[in-house]
Amino acid sequence: MQTRSPFGIVLSGSGSALPDAILDNVALEQLVETSDEWIATRTGIRQRRLAGPQESLTQLASQAAERALAMAGLEPTEIDLIVLATSTPDDLFGSAGAIQGAIGANRAVAMDLTAACSGFAFGLVTVAQFLRSGVYRNALLIGADVLSRWVDWSDRGTCILFGDGAGAVVLQAVELQEASTASDGLLGFELRSDGSLNHVLNLAATALEQPLKSGATVGQGNFQPITMNGQEVYRFAVKRVPEAIEKALHRAERSIAQIDWLLLHQANQRIIDAVADRLGLPREKTISNLERCGNTSAASIPIALDEAVRQGRVQPGHTLALAGFGAGLSWGAVIVRWGR
Repeated sequence: MQTRSPFGIVLSGSGSALPDAILDNVALEQLVETSDEWIATRTGIRQRRLAGPQESLTQLASQAAERALAMAGLEPTEIDLIVLATSTPDDLFGSAGAIQGAIGANRAVAMDLTAACSGFAFGLVTVAQFLRSGVYRNALLIGADVLSRWVDWSDRGTCILFGDGAGAVVLQAVELQEASTASDGLLGFELRSDGSLNHVLNLAATALEQPLKSGATVGQGNFQPITMNGQEVYRFAVKRVPEAIEKALHRAERSIAQIDWLLLHQANQRIIDAVADRLGLPREKTISNLERCGNTSAASIPIALDEAVRQGRVQPGHTLALAGFGAGLSWGAVIVRWGR
């Protein structure tokens, strides 16, 4: 274990929400020079969900949060902390507060956390520290992104990848008996960043020059569409993610054979398969919904987790290796036990 504390955590509920609109690969053939076979072969994606002009990230995140609370058997007023992992808030000042208000969690402090596709893994470790310290008892971690609004739909290298959605988990503090960590649901983690590779994946701010009457000149802000060097991201992920998982397993005092499920950020099926192979984990122990949802950034891990829990695949007591990776570049692995 990486820390010793009188408190541990339990992951007690999950929820997810997806927009209704579906864009499949055949429809994409009408937008860019591509094909269903080309996309599916290289990424594993066949369709993705897209938020409409009137759908907000706050709405999707609130739906996922309410479903997670219902599974955990908690009322919104029992939540002490809300952390929203997102790169695409409705408001540049943050959307966690709007979610807090929407679900009626009026006792909770709410904050945004930005770590792109690694956001849920980073958020999970962050929330756990608040619970382990004894400051808070019940927390809500949400991963949500609406990247379709920041995609260049004429760029076939990126527009085929991204979808929209939200996923959430409830985490609760539990007292550990006699300093034992047997009941702690967070078994180990490894978080990393490499800013020298920041240029590989960006949703960059831009500024249009605007002179002011005083003689000063400012930049009127906006953002450019997503740009990505897919080959570099692939090479980075298949090398760094298994390393992070192995380090997290070492800290958790677990072997790969003790992992029930591998759940990676849903970026590319070839990455998921390559990481499983490198770890020596059978592919049937991987969780993937990439074919139906595409890359939903910080939402991808909690959406796939919620589906697997509700399908009965992930059971209480199962141990999962979760790993996110993406812009920053950032990556992280977290070894968790689901349920009580």
